[in-house]
Amino acid sequence: MATNKKLSQAKDAKKDEFYTQYEDIQREVNAYIEYNPDVFRGKTVLCPCDDPEWSNFTKFFAQNFESFGLKKLISTSYAMETKRKKYGLNYQITYFDYCNDVSYDANKEEIKGKIFVLEKDTNNSGDIDIDDLEWSYLEGDGDFQSDEIKKLRDEADVIVTNPPFSLFKVFLPWIIEANKEFIIIGSLNSITYKEVFPLLMNNKMWLGKGFKGMAGHFINKMYEDYATAGDHKEGMIRVSGVIWYTNIEHGRRHQPIPLMTMAENKKFSKHKEIRGHEYPVYETLDGIEVKYTDAIPKDYKGIMGVPKSFMEQYCPEQFTILGYEREDENIKCGIQHMPESFLELYRSQGGTGHYTKGMKMLCFINSDGEAKVPFSKILIRYTDEWIKNHPEDFEGA
Repeated sequence: MATNKKLSQAKDAKKDEFYTQYEDIQREVNAYIEYNPDVFRGKTVLCPCDDPEWSNFTKFFAQNFESFGLKKLISTSYAMETKRKKYGLNYQITYFDYCNDVSYDANKEEIKGKIFVLEKDTNNSGDIDIDDLEWSYLEGDGDFQSDEIKKLRDEADVIVTNPPFSLFKVFLPWIIEANKEFIIIGSLNSITYKEVFPLLMNNKMWLGKGFKGMAGHFINKMYEDYATAGDHKEGMIRVSGVIWYTNIEHGRRHQPIPLMTMAENKKFSKHKEIRGHEYPVYETLDGIEVKYTDAIPKDYKGIMGVPKSFMEQYCPEQFTILGYEREDENIKCGIQHMPESFLELYRSQGGTGHYTKGMKMLCFINSDGEAKVPFSKILIRYTDEWIKNHPEDFEGA
C-alpha cells in the first residue's frame, strides 16, 4: 500500500503522474450533480495537464457531455519530451488512436502539447460524445503556466483535474487568481499549506465528497507496491491521504457531524485514549485536545484542537475554524509560550523535541501525567448560531 510517503517521493522525483480511476471521478462528480443537477449546464469545462490519452477525466466528461448540458469540453496535455523530463516515462497512446490521422506529426509530437475539444456533433451521429473529440497541437508544450493555457483557463467556467502533486502549491493559486470553479485532487497534507488553509478557513474552498477511506487507487507504473484491493489493475497503487478540493457546493458539506457529549465519550468512545479519560486541557491556550474527529464533545463551547482529517467532515453551519496550530500562525491563534514547568516534565519523561520556553505551541499533560506536544492541530469551536439553535446540548456548559 502506498501512503503519504509515496506522495513525498513523487514530489522529489517529479514522477507524480497518478491517473485517476473513472469510478472515483464519477462518484465525486455525482455528488455535485445530486446537489444541483444544473451545476455544469451551459458551462465550459477545462481539464489541464490532463493527458487525455491516459486520463479518465476527458473520457468521463465527454461521455456525459449531453446529460450534464455542457457547452464545451477542453483538455490539454504535455508534449512527449516534456512528459519524459517531468516524469521519466515513455508514454503510449491508449484511448485515442490518431497516429494515422493526417494531422499527426512525429516531430511536433515530441515538442508540442495537444488540445482536445468537444462542443458539437462532428460525425453526425445525432449525439455529442467522445467520438466527436477534435484535437490539434498546441503552440507550446502544454505547460499550464504558459500564456496559451492561461487563455484556455480564462475561457473556462470549471476546472477539473488531478494536477501533479509536486505542483499543487503552484496550480491552486493559478486557479484562484482566475476566480474559477474547480474540482481537483490533492494531498491531505496540503490542507496546512499557506496557499490552502486560508481558503478553507474562510470558506472560499472546501473538501469534496472524497475517496472511500480517504485513499485513492491510481495508475502509476513508477511504483511496484501494487494495490491489493478487489479492483486491482496492473500498475495500480493505493495512496492514502488523498482528497478532493473544490469550491462547488455538494450535499455532504452541509451535513452536521453526529457527536456524543463529553460524558458519553468518556464512557462509550471506541478510542482507548478517550474512554475513561479526561479531555486534556492545553497549557498554552484556553481549550482542549481532541485526538479524533468523532470524539468532539457536542456540549463543549470552547476552543478545541482537532486533527487535519476533521476537514473531511467539516460543516460550516456547525463549526467555525479559528486557525491552524503552526509556529508562524500561533500568535494569531492566541497560543502562549510553553511553560518552563511543562518543558521540565517533558524532558524528564524522555522527550527529545527541541522545544524552548520561547516557543508558542500547543502542549498538554494528559490524565496519565504525560507531557505531550500534539502535531498539526486545527483549532475550532461551535458557531454561535449552532449553540443558539441547540440549547439543550450546552445547558450548564
